[in-house]
Amino acid sequence: MHSLRTRIAVSYAVLLVAVIVVIAVALNFAFGSILFDEARARALYTADEIARVTNSGLSVLNEPVELILANQYNLDHWAGPSTLIQIDDPQGDTLGKSSNMGGFRFPPAAPLQAGSQRFTVLHADFGNVLVLDRPIASNGRVAAVVQIGEKLDIADAARERAQLVLAIVTIVASIAVILASYAIARPAIDPINRLTEEIEEIGSDRLDRRLGWPKRSDEVGKLAATFDAMLGRLAEAFARERQFISDASHELKTPLTVINANAQMLARWADRDPKIREESLQAIIAESAALAAMVNGMLTLAKADSGEEIPREPIPLDALVEDCVRHLAERASAKNLALRFVPLDPKTTPLVMGDEKLLRQVVNNLTENAIKFTESGSVEVSVGIAGAAAVVEVADSGPGIAPEAAEHVFERFYRADASHSRAVEGTGLGLAIVSSIVRVHKGSVEVRARAGGGSLFIVRLPLLEALPNPPESVIESS
Repeated sequence: MHSLRTRIAVSYAVLLVAVIVVIAVALNFAFGSILFDEARARALYTADEIARVTNSGLSVLNEPVELILANQYNLDHWAGPSTLIQIDDPQGDTLGKSSNMGGFRFPPAAPLQAGSQRFTVLHADFGNVLVLDRPIASNGRVAAVVQIGEKLDIADAARERAQLVLAIVTIVASIAVILASYAIARPAIDPINRLTEEIEEIGSDRLDRRLGWPKRSDEVGKLAATFDAMLGRLAEAFARERQFISDASHELKTPLTVINANAQMLARWADRDPKIREESLQAIIAESAALAAMVNGMLTLAKADSGEEIPREPIPLDALVEDCVRHLAERASAKNLALRFVPLDPKTTPLVMGDEKLLRQVVNNLTENAIKFTESGSVEVSVGIAGAAAVVEVADSGPGIAPEAAEHVFERFYRADASHSRAVEGTGLGLAIVSSIVRVHKGSVEVRARAGGGSLFIVRLPLLEALPNPPESVIESS
């Protein structure tokens, strides 16, 4: 049963057929119980009638109980087409029986106390008989035992006919249920089949196509809407991939071209002109380093994007940031910039859970980016706590970022200069790496224009714990 329609139809059919069978069995049992109860009621009525006639005879005729009960006229009067009467003495000997019993007789009744009675089912040659044994008392003793038999052959025949009717109805109903289940399953499955056909027509070159089933609010409509949303995300991912390949090709082309040109210069002029050899070697070394930095950046992005293999441990964020600032102090001094580290809250230090190397790269990239784009003034790196987040802020006094460029600065290979000018040193991956690392640490990063000029980058990471902090320390290079 590979077809979903078949599985649904069979499931419905099996369930409904089971319900029908249970109902049929219950009806058969109920009908049999009713017939059996009717036989019991007739036997009890006959017993009560015998007791009434016997009591009347005792009071009027003053005859012994045995004579009244054994009177053939009385026995035949109490008997009926399905009712058999037999009178036994307390020792089990038969005193009399109705004419319709012929040569058949009930086995002797077991002893009973006066005022009690007992029902048994006797299996005779002509069928089952429900037998009621009731003792008749006289002068404080059991004078006789009345045995009233109700033939169950009529009830059994009626029950068999009812079983046949129920069986036929069950079979017909089951067939109808199976056919109806297939018919009902078809309109439920057809939309899925149409959805499958439309999905099969969508390839990687047609990601702009949408199913567009806005009128359906059921599960199929939700599935179509979810698929459309997935197509949108795939289209964006493919677009980013194509842009990434284009940008990477563009960024890799220039250093490879420079390396190739200088390698040809070395091959042609290295032995003749030492100056050309020196310049070519320096160019190859510089461009090779740029290529290595770009590849390392791509590997870091891939690692950050995966997120699952990143080891995590508690990290005191202020100590990490302070160490990063200390190592970059010399680079700031080379540009005559003041590089400062100031905790926002001197009394506490934020503790976060993450990968120390990746978080260190976040701080290094933001700080190096600030130093690179700041020609004069200062760069300030601060750490603090805001609510349930640890906050790292990197502020510079550079030219700032244009509003239209602010929303793109964290994209790979993005530069505010649309021509991808190489006048500014870097791979174009630094801020993209920051964004990816912060994202896998379940944090956020944003950039704002700083009052008075410059840019302010703000990183927020989930706070694990706030620990006591040593007195405020300041690292400054100028």
